[in-house]
Amino acid sequence: MPESLPSLAFLGAGSMGGAILRGVVAAGIPVDGGIVATNRTAARAAELDGLDGVRSVALEREPDGNARAAAEARVLLVGVKPGMVPALLREIAPHVREDAIVISLAAGVTIDTFSSILGDRVAVLRSMPNTPSHVGKGVTGLAAGPAAGPEELGIARRLFETVGTVIEVPEERIDALSTISGSGPAYVYLLIEELTRAAMDQGFDEADARRMTEGTFIGAAALLEAMGEDPAELRRRVTSPKGTTERAIAVLQAAGLQGIFRDATSAALARARELAAESAASPDPA
Repeated sequence: MPESLPSLAFLGAGSMGGAILRGVVAAGIPVDGGIVATNRTAARAAELDGLDGVRSVALEREPDGNARAAAEARVLLVGVKPGMVPALLREIAPHVREDAIVISLAAGVTIDTFSSILGDRVAVLRSMPNTPSHVGKGVTGLAAGPAAGPEELGIARRLFETVGTVIEVPEERIDALSTISGSGPAYVYLLIEELTRAAMDQGFDEADARRMTEGTFIGAAALLEAMGEDPAELRRRVTSPKGTTERAIAVLQAAGLQGIFRDATSAALARARELAAESAASPDPA
C-alpha cells in the first residue's frame, strides 16, 4: 500500500486544484483525516460531490469554510487566483495549524508574500503544475521556502507525483519553469492550430486536417516517451538528406524559430514577475 498523506484542504478547488485533488483520489493514496475542498459557489462545489473521501464545501453556504478547513487540515493547497491570495491568507492566518504545510498553486505569488501574512515559521512551498495534470501527465515545479524541511518537501512531492512528474527548483527558478512547462501546453496547441490551417491550405477539409495534425503530435510525443531518445536524434531520423522534411525544417530555422521561443518565454517571465509585484503590493485592509 502506498505511503499515506496527511489531511488535505484545497482552498479554491478550481481547474488546477481540482485536477490535483482528482489525481490523489485516483491514485488511491490513503489520506489520514480526509480531504476538504472549497469553492465559492454551490454549482462548483457540486462538481466534486461523490469523490471518495472528499468533503466539498460551497462558501456561499458556509462562509467560514476556508477558516474551518485551515484549522482541520495539515496540508493546505491555495488554488485561488493570484490577486485573491493575500485576502485568503489573511482570512485563514489565525486558524492555520502549527504543523501546517501551505502549498501555493498561484502563479507569480512569492513565498515571502505567504510568510509575511502567515508568519515565517509556517512551512510554505510554491508549486507550478501544468494542465496535463488533468490526465496524469503533468509536470510540476516545486520550490520550498525556508521553513519547509525534507519532510514537508517529501509530502508535497508525493502529492504532486499523483498527477505526473515533479521537478524541484529554487524559488528564483520557479517563474522561469512556468514559462516552459506551465505555459508550454498553449505553445503546443498553437502549433497544432497553425499546422491544421496549413493542412487546410493544402486542400484537406477541417476534419481530416485536425485528425492528421493532432494524431501526428500525439504520436510523436508517445514515440518520444517510448524510445527515450534525444528529440534531436528522432528529428534527424525523419529528416532524410535533401528530402522534403529537410526543406521544411530549413524554412522554420530561417524564420528564427529559436529566437521566437526565446522571446516568447522571456515575455512570459516578465509577466510572472509583474504578478509577483502586484501580489506583494496588495494592501492590508484597515
